[in-house]
Order: sequence, then structure tokens, then C-alpha cells
Amino acid sequence: MRLLIVEDEKRLAVSLAKGLRAEGFAVDVVHDGLEGLHRAGEGVYDLVVLDIMLPGMNGYRVCAALRAAGHDVPILMLTAKDGEYDEAEGLDTGADDYLTKPFSYVVLVARVKALLRRRGSAGPSPVLRIGGLSVDTAARRVFRDGTEVALTAKEFAVLEQLAVRAGEVVGKPEILEHVWDFAYDGDPNIIEVYISALRRKLGASAIQTVRGAGYRLVAS
Repeated sequence: MRLLIVEDEKRLAVSLAKGLRAEGFAVDVVHDGLEGLHRAGEGVYDLVVLDIMLPGMNGYRVCAALRAAGHDVPILMLTAKDGEYDEAEGLDTGADDYLTKPFSYVVLVARVKALLRRRGSAGPSPVLRIGGLSVDTAARRVFRDGTEVALTAKEFAVLEQLAVRAGEVVGKPEILEHVWDFAYDGDPNIIEVYISALRRKLGASAIQTVRGAGYRLVAS
């Protein structure tokens, strides 16, 4: 899943992004409200962590503009303020949750996962089944023929992108976009490393290579 952090405290933003990436999320970071509105409006994010006190446009206005445009992406608002009025204003503009600084990183991760679970429960089942393979996108667990397969966070993220489009060809650029962040400028062939690892754990026939196009997850 891909998250957007809109936070002008750069050290905090970098710290949050690093931690959330370790949890297996692809994370993009911007430090300005207008840029945050532009990126969130692209509709490619599963959740937005949005600070209130931002240059360019404050978080209240960003949130209100997204909701007015019909975007239903979950929004977790952050603020250094404290008080019922601020919380009510944030929620009134369409935010889904609210966290006051300073906060525990563990609490933030729990809130993020809760919002993603809540969104998933309103839609299709979070468990994707491809033959004998089950991918639980909410619990982030994988089972092959009933036996759990231990995956790293990045391995799971790559598999998830293939599983949500099982049977279809998924290109490297698409995987990079959703599993790594927009600032990644390393070797795109890093994906091959994770595909090889997944084949070792799930079976060589589970993931097909379509030359010049990408990869396809199939029932095996």
C-alpha cells in the first residue's frame, strides 16, 4: 500500500517515512500543503498522513478540498495543537482520525493500520486467493496450501501488487511505483531480486516472467 505524508517538520517526516517503509508501505513525503493537495488528488494513495500547520495551505483546507473533489482516501491528521475545538474542526473537514503531537510512533502505526483495515472491510475481502495461495492483505500474512510462508515486508508488498491483479501482467514500473516511493532512483532490476525470493518461497511456477512486459501471478 502507498502512503503520502504531508508534514513540514522535515526530521519528523523523514523519521515517519523510514519507520512506515520498514512496515512494508511505499511512502512519499511532501512538505507543503499545496503540493500535498496536488499529490493526494492524483488518487494513487491508500492513506494520507496530514499535518495541520503547513506552508502554502493548511491541513484543514487540504482535507476539505480533497473531500469536496470527491476523494475518499483515509486521512489521519497530525497537529501540535491540543483541544476539542481543533479535533472537531479536523473531523468536520472530513478527516478520519486525529493525532496530537508529540505522539508515540507505535500509536501512529496502529492508527494507520486501523484506518486501512476499516477501509478494506467496507470493500472486497482482504484475503486474495490464487489457487493454493492465500494473501491476507489486512493481516499481511501469506499461506500456501494452508501453511504460512514467512515473507519480509518488501517481499509481501511486491507479492500484493501481483496478487491484486492475479492472472494479469504487472510491469516493473507499476511495481516500483507502489512498493517503492517516487524518489527512488536506484536500479529497477531490484524487483528481480524480490521476484526470485518469492519464487523460492512460493514455488518457481507461481510467478511467470513475460519478457519485455513484466510478471504474472498464476494459480499453482
